[in-house]
Amino acid sequence: MSSEVLEVESLDLEARGIARREGKVVFIEGALPFERVTAATIRSKPSYEIARVDQIHRQSSSRVTPKCEHFGMCGGCVMQHLDAAAQVAVKQRALEDCLMRIGSVRPDRILPPLYGPTWGYRFRARLAVRWVAKKNTILVGFHERKSSFVADIKSCQVLPPHVSALLMPLRQLVQNLSTPDRIPQIEVAVGDRVTALVLRHMLPLTDSDVASLHQFADRHGIQWWLQSKGPDTVRALVPEHEQELAYTLPEFGLRMPYRPTDFTQVNHHINRALISRALKLLDVHSDERVADMFCGLGNFSLPIATQAREVVGIEGSASLTERAQQAAKQSGLSNATFETLNLFEVDQSWLLGLGYFDKMLIDPPREGAQALCESLVELPAHARPKRIVYVSCNPSTLARDAAIMHAKGGYKLVAAGVVNMFPHTGHVESIAVFE
Repeated sequence: MSSEVLEVESLDLEARGIARREGKVVFIEGALPFERVTAATIRSKPSYEIARVDQIHRQSSSRVTPKCEHFGMCGGCVMQHLDAAAQVAVKQRALEDCLMRIGSVRPDRILPPLYGPTWGYRFRARLAVRWVAKKNTILVGFHERKSSFVADIKSCQVLPPHVSALLMPLRQLVQNLSTPDRIPQIEVAVGDRVTALVLRHMLPLTDSDVASLHQFADRHGIQWWLQSKGPDTVRALVPEHEQELAYTLPEFGLRMPYRPTDFTQVNHHINRALISRALKLLDVHSDERVADMFCGLGNFSLPIATQAREVVGIEGSASLTERAQQAAKQSGLSNATFETLNLFEVDQSWLLGLGYFDKMLIDPPREGAQALCESLVELPAHARPKRIVYVSCNPSTLARDAAIMHAKGGYKLVAAGVVNMFPHTGHVESIAVFE
């Protein structure tokens, strides 16, 4: 293992410092931009090397002390040693680099980044559970960094404090169940009034197990949901709890019911700010017809419906479109309708069949919206939405789709910016506007 002194130029989204030696890229774990470090090579490939910091000779002014005692071992966060504002700058640079390198596009305007609380923000999480026979103990938490092992964590700074405080009690609970080695995960969903935990159990629970869950729920003020097989088997332990989980959008007077395994945004604070910005960028008028593609349970559709003449939400999951339609009815929004369709297989004729939309919002998963964008640009110019707001959780697929919109469809990327939905991680959420 060789060591050498290197100058760190930048940071990748795995929070590795990037240095160069004779044209070869060296990724340095634990190093930050503008630091001078001694790095030890741990893996060497023909085009790059991976190294770790042995000594810091010149420290970055953006380096901070990680708040979590488990940082570095737990894989939940990778950037706690970097100042929160600097994290946002890294993500903004990554977004701009992807747009230029992959999409050959540059936004006319860079939007101010959206960011909020950096601790206690994670209102959704999937906690891994592992029975460690050698230690006769249960671990509950996230996986170790770059490992399938579950990290031995006693607290978590990015979970809400009341959820972090459950990590150790959950260990004891699972250990006392009849088959602790057959409990692979616990999902967390924190709503506006209740906290739901989904227990994945591979074998049937005993009456004693169920009694223990009831006692735990009463003691800690949570709701249990049970999952014996796939997501469609999820049921509340107490049937009356089925309708209680929800989050609020106060700016629009909305309350959004959901089930704990439904897709919802992890960060409720940022979600509210993101919806507000998206609607401002769409600039919806009361006489306009708007489409919300990949609408989920109506996170954007229902707020848009408070401003537009009509909203049509399209989503691949029938359970989510059903939830969205129910929420619209409960909110008295008769101008919102929802359809279930695989948006990865759409074409021009289907879009034409929907009729003309003045504006469109697109919020796809990580795979992006390639088929939809290709269909949009094949429409006659007069049939295309005049403005599109695209919310992305993957800058690479956003850049690919931006290239389609720009090069083939004559759309201009007028603005783009990052949304720090996941502080201390390398996850880059962003929002872009096309006209």
